[in-house]
Amino acid sequence: MLNIVKERLLQLGIVLFFLSLFTFTLMKLAPGDPVFTILRADEVAATSADEEALRKELGLDQPVYIQYLRWMYSIMQFDFGNSLINGKPVVQDILERLPATLELAAGSLTVMLVISIPLGIVAAKYEGKWIDHVSNVLALLGASIPAFWLGLMLIYGFSYKLGWLPTMGMGSAVHLILPSITLGFGLAAIYARMLRAGLLEVLAQDYIRTARARGIGEWRIMYKHALRAALIPIMTVFGSSAGSILAGSVIIETLFSWPGLGDMAIEAIFKRDYPVIQAYVMISGTMIVMVNLLIDISYTWIDPRVRYVKERII
Repeated sequence: MLNIVKERLLQLGIVLFFLSLFTFTLMKLAPGDPVFTILRADEVAATSADEEALRKELGLDQPVYIQYLRWMYSIMQFDFGNSLINGKPVVQDILERLPATLELAAGSLTVMLVISIPLGIVAAKYEGKWIDHVSNVLALLGASIPAFWLGLMLIYGFSYKLGWLPTMGMGSAVHLILPSITLGFGLAAIYARMLRAGLLEVLAQDYIRTARARGIGEWRIMYKHALRAALIPIMTVFGSSAGSILAGSVIIETLFSWPGLGDMAIEAIFKRDYPVIQAYVMISGTMIVMVNLLIDISYTWIDPRVRYVKERII
């Protein structure tokens, strides 16, 4: 386990290095000048001397590699600079909006688990029956319907027509329902089919037939033996879904006016607030790599055979 953590932390450092290099280069190649952005925000007529003074204050008169090294040094101190628009520290904006994004991610994951696990288990249990066909239809819909279109339909049906749920904003728990369903439905349909396929493969194994021959109940076999083994490939795919959730949250937060990191990133892109964009990319990359690290660690808890095989290899 310790070797796995060390290896993943090394990979984390390498990934973040290349991510920072890519982000910094992309911001340098982006159109516009942060000096002009700041001066326009002040709404004061600026002279060339003002521009040069501000450029020197921001360190933009230095060579590009010096700017990158200074930026990396600041990042290692968790200092992403100040916003070009409001002048606030970027870290402060992130800490204010991060709970909203985490709340939306937790809500969407809850929707995914509540739908996918029971549906996948029942579809595997009753293979070829009507519930299995319903699972197929849901998987097709989940993979086909764009998230923003589903969100608009939910807003139209449950907010505009029925008036049951609020359309936008963040407040009570009911504000979380529509965004969570919108973001979690597509993942739920896909994972339900993946769980079904994994369970059918595990249920065909010899040790499952042995358990049945010993008289162990079918549902006990399903939950105690088959489900844990079938979760291994699903957990692997879930690592990549962390990026999908973060990417999808940008659209969902904009659609529902949810005050999270995605909404902050969209606003920063339109206003060319480069420090905020850089911080969002770095924070998102770190979160995705950390999720994959936790998934690797969870393998040995879900299936002890993974730990045994790794120990034999070592």
